[in-house]
Amino acid sequence: MGEDSQRGRGVDERRQRILHLLLRETSAQVDELAERFGVSRMTVHRDLDALAEQGFVRKVHGGARVSSLHLVETEFVQRGTMAVAEKRAIARAAVALVQPGQIVVLDDSTTCTILAEQLAAVEPLTVITNGLGPLERLHTDQGKTIICLGGTYKQHYHGFFGLVLEQATRGLRANTVFISAQSVWENTVYHPEEEVAKSKQDLLAIADQRVLLVNSQKFGATALHRVGAVAEFDVVITDSGISPLDLNKLRETKLEVIVADLQP
Repeated sequence: MGEDSQRGRGVDERRQRILHLLLRETSAQVDELAERFGVSRMTVHRDLDALAEQGFVRKVHGGARVSSLHLVETEFVQRGTMAVAEKRAIARAAVALVQPGQIVVLDDSTTCTILAEQLAAVEPLTVITNGLGPLERLHTDQGKTIICLGGTYKQHYHGFFGLVLEQATRGLRANTVFISAQSVWENTVYHPEEEVAKSKQDLLAIADQRVLLVNSQKFGATALHRVGAVAEFDVVITDSGISPLDLNKLRETKLEVIVADLQP
């Protein structure tokens, strides 16, 4: 990858992370963003201008906010446009862990939605999910048995959560569960919303093999609610954009770590 391509990718990644922060917190100040991302105020203004041109944010005095509440409610759509190459590489590696005849669990994440697309060639297969993304990709596939976990629908995450989901999972068992993360900090998985973090814990409890899908942009990000330690998983799949420092931390857990190559 050339120097210009690397620089461009770095800019895109930073803008995606700024957007993710704004979607979560609804607004932020320029000084706060400059300090958080280690760049100048002028660079932050350029990033916000680019996001504003795309209609994602609205610049206000001293900072920016998401352009509307509707944008916050449809974060799933926006997340689906972020780190797509990384998520596809991770999904390709994850498919190799699935065998015909198995029962697998997919969470509500955009990464698992892409994984659902990759599972088309694996059949027969039973898929358990609380996400509408995987369901939409698989519901017409004659080679799949789909179990959709109920609960309270949250448009923000395009999935189902809460007590009904917790009760439904108790009567199920699966071979492998695939869980994505919004944040990995010091080898611990976090999510900004408590109910979503709890749903991931519920799904992890019903499978024999636990696989964490986490793209390289999620390392070092912070979120409020703890899902669990990375060491509680059996396999971690990330992409080749991961920093050497973060990769070494993962390997310290002694888990199987799969680094998926990004196709050009």
